[in-house]
Amino acid sequence: MATAKRDLTDPRVQGHPSGMTPEQMSLRGRMGAHAVHARYDSRELTSNARKAFLDRFEREVDPDGRLSPEERSRRAAHARKLYFSKLALKSARARSRRKDA
Repeated sequence: MATAKRDLTDPRVQGHPSGMTPEQMSLRGRMGAHAVHARYDSRELTSNARKAFLDRFEREVDPDGRLSPEERSRRAAHARKLYFSKLALKSARARSRRKDA
């Protein structure tokens, strides 16, 4: 049985087996996001992931669990600030490179 060849230069078939254009896929994804957020509270949906992300800093500063809860929390707060400061620096450098290019 012969199968029809797909024209890979047609933007509707590049990257997606349904043949949707990138714009259609984007719109479909946006519709899905709106449907989820209309039904659920975003904070509830992401609470487990957010907790795991924040717990990571406590494990980083006290891997053996030897610090008092107060000291662990204090150090974790600084570890978070360090993490986000590094992200900000990387972002600033990337913006600068794009501006110079």
